[in-house]
Amino acid sequence: MTTAPSGELHSNDAAVEAALVASRALLGVVARSIAEALDVVTLPQFRVLVMLRTAGPLRMGVLAERMNINPSTFSRFVDRMVERGWLGRTSHPQSRREVLIDLTPRGAQLVDQVTQRRQHELAKILGVLNSSQRQDVQRGLETLALAAGEPSAAELLTLGI
Repeated sequence: MTTAPSGELHSNDAAVEAALVASRALLGVVARSIAEALDVVTLPQFRVLVMLRTAGPLRMGVLAERMNINPSTFSRFVDRMVERGWLGRTSHPQSRREVLIDLTPRGAQLVDQVTQRRQHELAKILGVLNSSQRQDVQRGLETLALAAGEPSAAELLTLGI
């Protein structure tokens, strides 16, 4: 019988199954928190809003690259978001030829509302756990996020994000 290398899991491994169940639970939280926002923006538009809320103003090309969208297609996409009041364009402070895309107060408010709904729902879920269980969940989720390549909160602060 061949065994998997250390650290490699099979799709029916208990840890994979637990992560799958937890991901469904978290997806439910995400879906419920974003439902109202999807009445006014599309999911790709909301992704742009979140990215800008996290990273701050970005050049059009950088934003298109992060979204993995062709720059010319993305320009029209941004035009529609500017027309609807979600985004704004400003000149780059060091290079007036460069244009930065940023959230309008309306766009920032939408992201903040979704984030607050998500935080509230997560707090309710975690509130049924005792302190020790919450610490276990925190450690497990931090470890999972790290393994998935997500930067830690401390790294985000260091990066200025």
